[in-house]
Formats: sequence, C-alpha cells, structure tokens
Amino acid sequence: MTDKSTFQPEKMTRVMLKLSGEILAGKAGFGFDAEVCDRLTDELIELKNLGYGIAIVLGGGNIFRGGSWSQKELNRVTLDNIGMLATIQNALYLCEILLSKGCAAEVFSSFILDKVAGHYSQPKVSQALAQGKICFLAGGTGNPYFTTDTAAVLRAIELKLDLVLKATKVDGLYSADPKKDPNAKFISEASFQRCLEERLGVMDLTAFSLAADNHMPIKIFNITQQGNLKKALQDATYGTYIHP
Repeated sequence: MTDKSTFQPEKMTRVMLKLSGEILAGKAGFGFDAEVCDRLTDELIELKNLGYGIAIVLGGGNIFRGGSWSQKELNRVTLDNIGMLATIQNALYLCEILLSKGCAAEVFSSFILDKVAGHYSQPKVSQALAQGKICFLAGGTGNPYFTTDTAAVLRAIELKLDLVLKATKVDGLYSADPKKDPNAKFISEASFQRCLEERLGVMDLTAFSLAADNHMPIKIFNITQQGNLKKALQDATYGTYIHP
C-alpha cells in the first residue's frame, strides 16, 4: 500500500494547472504583463516537451472581479458571467502566445462561443490532451456562484487527471497568513481531514470538498519565480501537498 502523504512525482503525468488572473497581470495588478506571460508559456512548453499532459484553468481577476464589485445592487449572475468571460479572454491570449511559439494548444469554453473557442466536453478535451495539446478550459463551470478553483477541480476529476497544481504567490500552505502572523508555520503536506479540522485555507470550501470527495490531490506552490512550475511537479519536497 502506497503512502498517500508522500508526493510521488513519477505518478503525476497528467495535471491541471490553476492560475489566477492576477498572476498574469504581474506587478501592475491589471491586464497582462508581457514578461510574465512570456515566461509562463516557456515553462509550459518545457513541461509539455518532457511529456506531461497539461490542462489549465485561469481566473479572470486581472480583467474583472465580480465578487468585489462595489455596486452590490447589481445582479450577481450578470457579474459572475462577466468574470467568466474574462477567463476566456485570458485563455485565448495565453493560447495564442503558445501557438506563436509553435506549441500545440487549444481553448475550450464552457459557454457556446463557436467563433472564438470550441465548446467544452470531456471527450473532446481528453482527445486533445492525448494528441499532446495544452488545453485551456475557460469560462469557469459556466455557472454563477462557482469559483474558478471549483472549475479546476471539477475538470480535473472529469478528465481523470493526476493532480491539481494551484499556482500562488506564496511557497505553499501556512498555519496562518504569513504576511500578518510572524509565527505562521509552513506546512509541507496535509490530509484533507487535517485541512478541514484546522480550517486551513487551501481553496474555497466547494472546490475543496469536491477534491476531498473524489480523492483529487492538490499541490500549492509559488509560480512567481522561474522554474518553480517544473519544480512543483518533480521535487517532492517543494510546495505543499494536500492528499486524501
């Protein structure tokens, strides 16, 4: 019987990368940072060339954040739809950069937008992954009130991927917010049960519950430094591994 608490790089060959929109914005906090997008796409190509299957779910916060909108009287459903459309813009942009570098990639949208992207379905994306394409799964779940974290976990389960890689601006999970609490301790690995008992903020509860119920492991890592994406997959000691 294998130890579920130990990250086994050799078993993580088909992965879901969850990237927030804010990562794409770099220091500006809005729109796209050309250097960041160039570096990220180079790192994705390196992973693909090593034989990894890669699906990507992007957030849309660099373009629009519905949840933090000040005019609360506006319809939440409409605001969430705008946010989900922002994720499609992000996917189209990164996909286009990959294509310009000679890397096979494709965008699939949860919304029917046949002029700009194929409509998401599990069989179509599974086939594209098998063909070696980097697949962007855009538009969230296609439903309001669900985060892109939930979309990432859901798609990873549907596609029978090995791992959800949650890219962040910190090295992994801490016992408290390290920016606010100098005594916050780094957590290298934790079970789903421990995360629930200690209320460790891996991701929103809907996404986390979905991962726990379906035994989908998660690795949290810092993507702001070059080489960390590959390191998160190949170095068992790097980042935080959340497991059944």
